[in-house]
Amino acid sequence: MTSLHEDIAEQQADITRLLLHHFHQPLGGDQFVRGVLPAPPTLEAIRIVTGPLDTTTGERTAWELPLRVANSEELYGPHDVLGILRALHTGTHIHSSSRIRTLMDMPLVQVDVTTLKHAPPQPDDDAFLILSTLVDPYTEHAPDPRLRGFLFQGPDRLRLYTDREDDIDVIAADVRPSGAVTALLAALPSLLTEEERRGQDDIDPHCTAVVDLTRW
Repeated sequence: MTSLHEDIAEQQADITRLLLHHFHQPLGGDQFVRGVLPAPPTLEAIRIVTGPLDTTTGERTAWELPLRVANSEELYGPHDVLGILRALHTGTHIHSSSRIRTLMDMPLVQVDVTTLKHAPPQPDDDAFLILSTLVDPYTEHAPDPRLRGFLFQGPDRLRLYTDREDDIDVIAADVRPSGAVTALLAALPSLLTEEERRGQDDIDPHCTAVVDLTRW
């Protein structure tokens, strides 16, 4: 895998880490982050799912955001992406029908970020960065498996998108948040490597395989 693809994968993971904060803090109104979908690195994009906390699938929207600044080698950072999301959920925006399609039973909007004025940082953003870094500091070695994204699929079903330090192909794991979480997290690295557990989800293009751990 090329260095560019690895850089995109790392950027997706960094964005996921920041946006975890917003599945319980609104972006605007009643809209929360309900998922981060790791688009294939070749797209140089990330897909963010938003909706109300009590959403059903039909009430969610997926936003496809470019990771590369137009006409530049520079990548948008996690806080840039958060500013774009906040701007999308402030005021009224009209999106061309040519930029809207259906993905996993949700409308997918390919966002033209050049037409948006990114929302400025909020006062608590820097405080959150300080506190989260102290609680979960960056280390020289990336987590293995690494979280590349997530999607709330129902009241007690969460899909985790992961990859490994030496392989950026995404393997998804479906888990129950109400289950034996501590034991599951301890066993997750080995469970993801068990080929016999792996299946396919034909409507989810964001992973190469799915491991169902909801009954584990």
